[in-house]
Formats: sequence, C-alpha cells, structure tokens
Amino acid sequence: MDVSHKYVKTIFYGYVFIIVFGALLLMLPISRVGDLSFIDALYTSTSATCVTGLIVVSTSENFTFFGEAVILTLIQIGGIGYMTLVTVFLLLVKNNLNVTDKIAMKNSLDMTTHDVGGFAKKVIVLVLLLELVGALIITIQFSEKYEFFDALWFGIFHSISSFNNAGFSLFTDNMIGYQKDTVTLFTLALLTIFGGLGYFVLLELYEKKRYAKSFSIHTKIMIYGTIILILFGMVLFLSIEWNNPKIFGGFDLYDKLLNAFFLSVNFRTSGFNSVDLSGLQDSSLFFSTLFMMTGAGQGGTAGGIKITTVAVLIVAVFYILKDTNQEPHIFKRTIEQKTINKALVIIMTSSFLVLVVTLLLVETQKLPFMKMLFEVVSAFATVGVSVGDGGILSLSAKFDEFGKMVIIVLMVAGRLGVFAFGIILVGKAKTKHFKYPKGKILI
Repeated sequence: MDVSHKYVKTIFYGYVFIIVFGALLLMLPISRVGDLSFIDALYTSTSATCVTGLIVVSTSENFTFFGEAVILTLIQIGGIGYMTLVTVFLLLVKNNLNVTDKIAMKNSLDMTTHDVGGFAKKVIVLVLLLELVGALIITIQFSEKYEFFDALWFGIFHSISSFNNAGFSLFTDNMIGYQKDTVTLFTLALLTIFGGLGYFVLLELYEKKRYAKSFSIHTKIMIYGTIILILFGMVLFLSIEWNNPKIFGGFDLYDKLLNAFFLSVNFRTSGFNSVDLSGLQDSSLFFSTLFMMTGAGQGGTAGGIKITTVAVLIVAVFYILKDTNQEPHIFKRTIEQKTINKALVIIMTSSFLVLVVTLLLVETQKLPFMKMLFEVVSAFATVGVSVGDGGILSLSAKFDEFGKMVIIVLMVAGRLGVFAFGIILVGKAKTKHFKYPKGKILI
C-alpha cells in the first residue's frame, strides 16, 4: 500500500473513533437533559468534530455543562486536527518523532515543512493565544447581561467555536440577540477569519510581518482571496436583501453593513448567524452555496474546496482562454500542471457529490430543493449555516435516520477533504510502466 494512502486511512479512522467516542460521552446521563437518541448524539459529535455547526438538538437546552464541555473539546480537537495534538503529546513524552509520526502529521495538515514538531508547537501556542484574547473580549461583552461565571463560560465557548469555524452557540437564537453589538460580532468574525486563513498563513504573517514582499504565493492568494470574497459577499447580500424586512430591511445603514459583513464571513466558513436565515431570498441561498463551496484556506479550521483551489483553476482558465504560449502563473510563479489537475478533480468531484446527495435527500426527505441544497453544501463545506426547521434547530432535524446518516458521512468527507476521502473509497492505482498512444478528441 502507498505510504500516503496508508496514513490518510489512519487519519480517517482516527476521526471516526473520536466521533463515536464523543457520541457515547454525549449519551451519558451526566451529559444530557432528557432523552437523546444515538443518531442525534452521533450527528452532534460529528458536527462538532468536523467543526460544522449543524444541530439537531439544542446545545444549551439538551446538554448539561459537562455535555457542552464535551462538544467544545470535540470542536477543539477537530479544529486543530487530532494529529497535531498527538504530535505534541509524543514530543512531550519522548522528545522526538520517528518517520511514521512525521508522515502522519504532514498528511493531517498537508504540511510542506519538515520541522513537524516545531510547527505543531507553534500551532498550539498560536491557537490558544488567539482563543484566549477572543474569550476575554467576548466575556466582557457578555458580562453586561450575565453573571460573571456564565459570561466567562459563554466567552470561552464562543471564542473556541468561532476560531475553529464551528459556529456552535449556547444561545438558542445563535447571535441574533447581538446583531447590533459591534464588538461581539466583529470579534467573532475576526476569529473566524483567522481560523479560516490556515496555520501556515498565520505563522508566516507573524514571522515575516516586516517583510511582506517575501510572503509565499499561498499566503498572498489567501489574503487577497479572503478580502475579495468578504467584500463581494457583503455587496451581493446587501443588494439582494437591502429592503427585506426579515433580514436587513429594519436596520439603519451602519447595522446593515455590520450584519452583511458578519453574514459574508460566516457564509464561507462558520455557522454563526445574526439574522434569521429562513428569511433569505432564494437568490441569496443560491449564491451563498458558491461561497460555502469555496470555503477558506488549506491547513486551517475551515472546510470547502479552498480559496487556493478555486484561484488555481481561475488562473488556468484565464490563460487557456488567452491562448498564450505562457504557462499559467500568478505572482510571477508558474502553476504546475499537476496542481491544476488536482484542483480540477477536487472541484468536479465535490460538485458531483453535492448534487447527487442533494437529489437523494430531496427524494427521500421530501423537502424543497433549494433549502436542501443549502443544507447539503453547508454540511459538506463544514460551514453549519441552515435555513432551520422552523424553530431553533437546523433543517436536518426534520430528516429521518437515513437522511441524518447521509449528512454525517458528508460532514466527515468535507472535513477530511474530498481528495483524501476519494483515496479511501477508490484506493490508489498501481504504477504502470507503459503508455497508450495519444488519441485526438474534438472539444
């Protein structure tokens, strides 16, 4: 078996173990309030571990403090990547990593550096620092409404949830109650953006902050891509929902801009919402699926097919249309053909998977196509936004056990990555030492 194939399988089995173990913990009487079916516990554990944020039971009403702590732990493990935590643990125990440990770590986070141990330590420190700062700011804001210890727990929970792009909230209306609170929404949005940029980008921004011109091509694409997508999303959603009384219609100009910014940020990577998404126009729902599918950055806490994947294909299409003798390049760097091929496979496979699953669920769950597409893309891209079930839960709460299992598999596929998930399903082809003659195909 190919080495990379072997460790992709190891990572997959690791996520499955954590999800099942988390579900068993949530089933304990100490974790829940009232009855909880195993499928709902498994769904919740998967959503937390895959940092998605879709819910079929209320986080605050159906779980005790211990249950909420289990969910938060699963979010942290899923966001950082359990292989990062294993690597740090191994370093603490034996102060060195063997080749097996390094390969597993590199596959877990798609790393390019060979200093696996040093990278893992920096990631942990960076994550904890950002989450701590976010928790302090949000706790101060929440303390205006709640007792200190409640505000502190809410601050910690929402800071970790936002940085890891999970979107889980301890408020039944998510962040609608804070839709006019600039500090809270802006802090959550910044944490979501930082988590979505990816650990490589964050570390490079810190280490090379004085030498912006030396940023890698990956970091440049991520920074420009993130800014463009956020601004484009703001303009798009404002233009569609400006006078919609269920969304932005009742806001003044400043609150419209603030909530459009928050919506644009969270539609790509996280499940927080400051407005009732069930009131969105179908056109907003459709365009939002494109933002969700794009997602954020590789090696971070967000899902989707990644900004860099989309950027590579856009550049390749541009150069093909120009019919130039130049190879596709960006920021004075040539894009390798194998990178373009991989980007094409990811986009085509992801799109096909989403459409097939959507049609399957539309036929079996008997719900509107547009709402179903929105839910499926949200699950696959591990975003977590939903038009809802008419109450405080996600649309998935209306699904039967088969529908929920489909979403569970979809969330795992989205978190692992469609390329890695495809390797697990179909395996890797054996190396062949011959080539077929070229054939001419008219296109």
